[in-house]
Amino acid sequence: ILVFLTMHLAPGDPVKIILGPRATQQAIDRLRHELGLDRPFVVQYFTWVGNILKGNWGRSIQLRREVFPLVMSRFGFTAILAFTAIFIASLGGVAAGLGAAFKPHTFWDRTFTFFAILGFSVPAFWLGLLLQLVFGLKLGWFPVSGVSSSTGGGALDFLHHMVLPSIALAAEPMALIGRMTRSSLLEVAQEDYIKTARAKGVTERAVLAKHALKSAFIPVLTVIGMQLGFVLAGSVFVEVIFSWPGIGALMVNGILARDFPLVQGAILIIALSYVFVNLGVDLLYAYINPTIRYE
Repeated sequence: ILVFLTMHLAPGDPVKIILGPRATQQAIDRLRHELGLDRPFVVQYFTWVGNILKGNWGRSIQLRREVFPLVMSRFGFTAILAFTAIFIASLGGVAAGLGAAFKPHTFWDRTFTFFAILGFSVPAFWLGLLLQLVFGLKLGWFPVSGVSSSTGGGALDFLHHMVLPSIALAAEPMALIGRMTRSSLLEVAQEDYIKTARAKGVTERAVLAKHALKSAFIPVLTVIGMQLGFVLAGSVFVEVIFSWPGIGALMVNGILARDFPLVQGAILIIALSYVFVNLGVDLLYAYINPTIRYE
């Protein structure tokens, strides 16, 4: 509702954007009527909701194509980028958090805390620009835009293009996952069964990695699921910077063109993805911790 309201209240007329500045008023009125934009806002919204429930996502005003297949054709690129970023963030965050919990209040722990705060503070789009400047333009190690080279290159070329945007997206969730891993491990380390393991002579590394990590992973998994949802929704700026053909870049173009059906469809897909990702995380709890059962 908020997105629909914002799109309609924002300045700009999609009909005039499509027809151009020289269009006659008669042509403008005719196209506005054909698109249903001359009806009251409430009527337009509930008409859109009714069509969604019937499986009709509408047609893009600008591109004149069905919204659902158009959005889904771009969503795959966003999903690949988001899952890769979360994979990098999970591996790096859990490893760094485990190392910090293994030696709390040491130089390594303080260094980890510094970089975690830096990860929270640096916006993904600014980090993306920095990565483009250093590793793309200066060193020439990675391409700075697109998903493939002009000559083509298959899967390896695609992965090569995905390195920089994935790292830019992974920085903030990696910092959060690392901090959550550290705090969860230190909390679980005070439990009686952990003290018993230590009393039996189990090494501190084995205590944390084999005994404490499994119990501490529940809140970490929650954070990973939430961050995946955030990355799916927040990849817009990174996609625009790296010319990544995902749903975020498509949505930005839709906003600039005042393409209501396209923007609403993209937002709906992102919202549904967020819901299903968190549902999947909830269902994984029972497999990670056998003490949890769902009726």
